[in-house]
Amino acid sequence: MSVAKVSEVRSMLRDLLLGLEDAEGFFCLCLSALGERDTLALFLDLIKPLASGHVQLYSQLTTIFMNYFSRDDEEALEVAIALSLHDITHRDEPSKGRSSDQLSERVSENSEAGDPEKPVQKECTLKDIGPQRTTTVMKKEHSPGPSLAADDSAKPKKSRRQRKKQQLTQNPSAPRPVLLWLRRDLRMWDNPALIGCLELGAPIIPVFLWNVTEEEGSGVTMATGGASKYWLHHALVCLNRSLEERGSHLVTQKAEPSSLAALQALVAETGAGAVVATALYEPWLKERDEGVWAGLEKQGVKCHIYHSYCLRDPYTVSTKGVGLRGIGSVSHFMSCCDQNPGPGIGTSLDAPSALPAPSSWPQGCPLTQLELARMPQRKDGTEIDWAANIRKAWDFSEEGAQVRLQTFLRDGVYRYEKESCRADAPNTSSLSPYLHFGQLSARWLLWDARGARCRPRKFQRKLAWRDLAYWQLCLFPHLPWKSLRPPYKDLRWSSDCNHLKAWQRGRTGYPLVDAAMRQLWLTGWLNNYMRHVVASFLIAYLHIAWQEGYRWFQDTLVDADVAIDAMMWQNGGMCGLDHWNFVMHPVDAALTCDPNGNYVRQWCPELKGLPDDLIHKPWKCPGSVLRRAGITLGQTYPERIVVDLEERRAQSLQDVALVRKRYREYVCQQSGCDLMPLPAKLVQEAMGSTNDIVRRGGNEFLLPVITRMEFRLEPEDTDRQANPYSAVLKGYVSRKRDERVAFLNERDFTASVMYENAQRIERLEKNHCILEELQCPPVSKGRGRHRSVRPVSGAAQHR
Repeated sequence: MSVAKVSEVRSMLRDLLLGLEDAEGFFCLCLSALGERDTLALFLDLIKPLASGHVQLYSQLTTIFMNYFSRDDEEALEVAIALSLHDITHRDEPSKGRSSDQLSERVSENSEAGDPEKPVQKECTLKDIGPQRTTTVMKKEHSPGPSLAADDSAKPKKSRRQRKKQQLTQNPSAPRPVLLWLRRDLRMWDNPALIGCLELGAPIIPVFLWNVTEEEGSGVTMATGGASKYWLHHALVCLNRSLEERGSHLVTQKAEPSSLAALQALVAETGAGAVVATALYEPWLKERDEGVWAGLEKQGVKCHIYHSYCLRDPYTVSTKGVGLRGIGSVSHFMSCCDQNPGPGIGTSLDAPSALPAPSSWPQGCPLTQLELARMPQRKDGTEIDWAANIRKAWDFSEEGAQVRLQTFLRDGVYRYEKESCRADAPNTSSLSPYLHFGQLSARWLLWDARGARCRPRKFQRKLAWRDLAYWQLCLFPHLPWKSLRPPYKDLRWSSDCNHLKAWQRGRTGYPLVDAAMRQLWLTGWLNNYMRHVVASFLIAYLHIAWQEGYRWFQDTLVDADVAIDAMMWQNGGMCGLDHWNFVMHPVDAALTCDPNGNYVRQWCPELKGLPDDLIHKPWKCPGSVLRRAGITLGQTYPERIVVDLEERRAQSLQDVALVRKRYREYVCQQSGCDLMPLPAKLVQEAMGSTNDIVRRGGNEFLLPVITRMEFRLEPEDTDRQANPYSAVLKGYVSRKRDERVAFLNERDFTASVMYENAQRIERLEKNHCILEELQCPPVSKGRGRHRSVRPVSGAAQHR
């Protein structure tokens, strides 16, 4: 054999490593260049350098080599015919410089032009191996997969001739396919599980399994509400469209009786050798998954789990070196992450251009049979389309997430730091639904936010809040339904169903609260500030238990997230790891978030005729103003369901004081903070230093946790005036809302200081004249406190 042929093979080997050729194509080219005899003698030696740095590729090539040379004569003849066709395709291509797309096109032209269902032989794999990033891109032309809503059994069967042609072009090595179990990673971009499938070098079968009982878990979690399931339905439709563009499609199934049984059936039907998935962190889902992995591995199926839903795996976050003081705050959580760093976040991954499809697909069910977007029906049989406004308000696709992100980073992010509270302007990203369903990865969002010119700290900290919520859910699996602070489970709550229904439907008589609740009902979303406003109103002014608010949010939010909602409502309901150190006043908070009333006019159009200064308190409007606006309180707009807000707040505070008095053992006598029992994991981590914890009989360890100042200062008697601290936020008209207002405020302050200084000098001069029995100078007569003032010199005092 000539040295030139060996050099040619080594050149083709470089193309293989650069992703310009795939393993199967490389083997075919070696056969063409060397011939069968020399390939049998030298091929293993030529690919031996791959054994150290590219183990997966080396193993794949070895398998192809062994399978080819172990066939009988009849099989070898069929494969030789297929390889000769493959070789003819490549002879027209230059050995170097050809793109992977051109290779796919040429192979497609030489492959059964009249067979629309025939898969193309050619696959190209690109591996960019770096310290933090591995990207695999599969180039493959394939006819679009069947519609997600179509039944696979309805496809026409292939003729014997078509099946024979497919066998001729099938992989000689015939690797076992991989099941990509999609849950909340419904995206192509930056999906480590998807890239992990490609690195296995086998056909990929994306599957989505749905089991309502498993999703809910134990307790009253309300994990899957109506709005979030509706979003999930459309997200799966969009995901299937993306998969079809890459030569694949999504297989949906009802996981009955369990996800383990459904996966075992899929393995038996497809012969899959591995299952790849992204980790979920809800305790009941984690327990379910561990049982699934154990059951599959017993059958010899390998399971590969990737962490990408949160920036940090919450089960790996430790308090070692940080202590427990301040637990529940995002600052404490970030300190824990800094003190105990885990694996690096890494850089985001590109989306593959094509996915290798299996020779046969498993049978699924139409997406509609999962009943994720089920609409109720009236008695006459007509459908109630309650989600019409949600469809108008959102683009459910992964591309929609990217567009919304880029729009925010281009414009809204510059106002986010100071104006994210505004309800009347789009100053927030509105990306939470995409994050929840994995249509946008937290890592991708973090990198893009860091790349923004203003590098918004506040926005980046929101991702830490998200990880903190999942950490708390891992520590306290009962977070969605049971108060973490034992005394507060006995708080006196109102059971007024009329008040609850008025709050849910936006009929409280307080325009800001009503506008927010109507926006939630119609679009399935609220910004963070407005969520605080309506939660404060429900808990502090209506005295309704936080669990009711949590359940309503879980049912109506398109981004309904058990961990985030449970943490928020526990903190707002005074029984979480942290306390909200504020209460949003339903009227005064409007000065912050809707100073001109535009938000209220949008969602409560019956009030749009009121002037700006009265639109948030229509009960104070004169009758003539109401008549001109066409408003009749109690008819066109509801009366207030509670009137004396101060009295309601005082009663709420007194209820907390009584509970704390009843459970003195859960109140730290030194600091006045609440004491909370610790879970076993935190106790074990804290045993190295027990300075932060208190032991109370047996094995119960108590920790002083963050407690609202007005609770700590609230006296046990009913004298409300004795507490100098109030957590009610009165709102602000402008907090440096724009540069002009900031400049005017600064100028006014400077002018005030100069005027006061001038008055002081005048008083000193007058007193000096009186003491010296001199004639007093005339007092300057200014029209206002902001007039220009010329300071009086020291010499003038002695004239």
